[in-house]
Amino acid sequence: MPYNQAQIKAKDQPSSGKKFFTLDEANKSLGYVRRVVDDIMGVYSQVVAMRRKLEELGESQFSLSPDSEYEQLMDRLGVLVDELHQMGAELKDFEKGLVDFPAIHKDREVLLCWKHGEDTIDHWHEVDAGFSGRQPIDKLK
Repeated sequence: MPYNQAQIKAKDQPSSGKKFFTLDEANKSLGYVRRVVDDIMGVYSQVVAMRRKLEELGESQFSLSPDSEYEQLMDRLGVLVDELHQMGAELKDFEKGLVDFPAIHKDREVLLCWKHGEDTIDHWHEVDAGFSGRQPIDKLK
């Protein structure tokens, strides 16, 4: 299931090259983002389970061959994360499926915050606040 066509319209900020989303654009991207995050969470759980098995066996993932199942999963995880980054979204947590969308509000950067399982983007936070600083989107207006 390649995700090679993100039908997202993100705005480029000329000074930094960073993409900034409106709330509407970020919400419209969620169909695509959900599919990618679903895959990320599934692959990540496989990686964690495989690491546990390796630890139980007293082995390290670094001793595996480059074509091992573990390395293939890690490569797949990297591709999926890159897909989010290419569209301008930022994955913040593999297990919770947290994704931030950079946005501009009143001439400052903020992050529109979405968590796997949420229907729409209903929260935001300051760039330096993180998940614990999430606030309802209506406080942004």
